[in-house]
Amino acid sequence: MNSAPYTTGERRVTYRQLMQGFDASQGHADGVRWAWLVAAHVVGQHDFLLHWQNHVAMLRFGLVLRDYPEAAGQLFRLLLVPLGHLFARLPAGNSGRANVSAFKPMALEDSVEQLIQTARLVGKKKSR
Repeated sequence: MNSAPYTTGERRVTYRQLMQGFDASQGHADGVRWAWLVAAHVVGQHDFLLHWQNHVAMLRFGLVLRDYPEAAGQLFRLLLVPLGHLFARLPAGNSGRANVSAFKPMALEDSVEQLIQTARLVGKKKSR
């Protein structure tokens, strides 16, 4: 991520904004909805609870879509979350999706970066 580092509070506020965006995107294309979850994963992956919650949300969404390979991948990632935090092995920018390696750092897509930046700004305004 190209932005300045987050405090724990900023990270959580931004994560909540992104998850609210996901909830509000019901009825939009699946790819749009996944982008919200991916953005939330990138922001939340360095906080154990947020990371765990995000993979649960991805698992649920995969099941809603009846995307069973995605759901299975999310179950695998839920097993990895505690290990990743215990050994501090969290690949920066990783989308968290089942179609990519759980161990590979990734560059952010511009659309995901934009969602994160917008959520961060909205979160800052709301916390004033």
